[in-house]
Amino acid sequence: MIHFEPGQYINQGYYKSFQPNFINRAWLIDDMEIMALLSQADRQLGRLDMYSEHIPDIDLFISMHVLKEATQSSRIEGTQTNMEEALLDKDDVSHERRNDWEEVQNYIIAMNKALDMLKDIPFSSRLIKETHKILLQGVRGEHKLPGEFRTSQNWIGGASINDAVFIPPVQNTVPEFMGDLEKFTHNTAFFLPDLIKIGIIHYQFETIHPFLDGNGRVGRLLITLYLVDKEILKKPILYLSDFFEQHKSLYYDNLMRVRTHGDLKQWLKFFLVGVMETAKNGVTTFDEILKLKAQSEQAIQSLGSRCNNALKVLNYLFKRPIINVGTITEITQASQRTAYNIVADLERLGILEEVSGGKRDRIYAFKKYIHLFS
Repeated sequence: MIHFEPGQYINQGYYKSFQPNFINRAWLIDDMEIMALLSQADRQLGRLDMYSEHIPDIDLFISMHVLKEATQSSRIEGTQTNMEEALLDKDDVSHERRNDWEEVQNYIIAMNKALDMLKDIPFSSRLIKETHKILLQGVRGEHKLPGEFRTSQNWIGGASINDAVFIPPVQNTVPEFMGDLEKFTHNTAFFLPDLIKIGIIHYQFETIHPFLDGNGRVGRLLITLYLVDKEILKKPILYLSDFFEQHKSLYYDNLMRVRTHGDLKQWLKFFLVGVMETAKNGVTTFDEILKLKAQSEQAIQSLGSRCNNALKVLNYLFKRPIINVGTITEITQASQRTAYNIVADLERLGILEEVSGGKRDRIYAFKKYIHLFS
């Protein structure tokens, strides 16, 4: 059994806010069902991590994993951009979709910057605030205190606070709760398996809801950052937003059930299944990538003297599978005419497909590769 007292509702006059209990304390989790799931999730995560070590040019593929996470995490919040659209340059995106596109780009920048910052600063409120600041830069939430904890009450669901589904703690207690979360993250006096720990951290972060906007995206991003920070993953290759998006109502219901019923067990079960399934899918995706890479390279060998330039383009496509003739001339340092010939070759081999539908400034996609992440 897992005994958990999540907190209490406090009367604030015309509404009640939920004040969670602190999590930086000793925990006893001896539920056999949780332990069995934890063992399976650890095994799958270890497999994924080991797999990543044997993949040449793993960093080529990480950018696509981050892109997928950005589109899926933003989609949970209602952003409509898909992966192919997210790969386009800003000028190639229709005006009515640019806000959505920018939110996804910010997520990619925030994730990469946060991973970079982890080399110098620990997993902390400072790191979380810096990440949030990038996330909201120049988009719809830019007036909602980017990089700062909220100084007013927020709520989840409902048109106003009066019909809200959930009201997080009052603003003046946010720094205290976030301080407790940070201490819990680094507390080695009380042992708790890391996957259980990040499951609790994610729940508590979403419950505190420390920002006026962007809490969901930051909370999901923290999972990957924590796993990299604790060196459970050597590379940032596990992202749970796809699993959460596929089971969106369960995701929200399980978080809410912890607050209303103290049912931490159900949340941790859902979370560990998410880690397990996502890690399994990650291994499958890497397998498919390696197969596609080998097949594509083999097909390109048939080009004879034109093979070297085509391989340079292929290598680029595994990092960014949308391209135009201008980019090909830059990659190959060849003439525009040669670039058009490379496009023709790669179209004929089924590697590139024209996706813009225009006569000029055509855009080409490596669709087989993009589909592996869709």
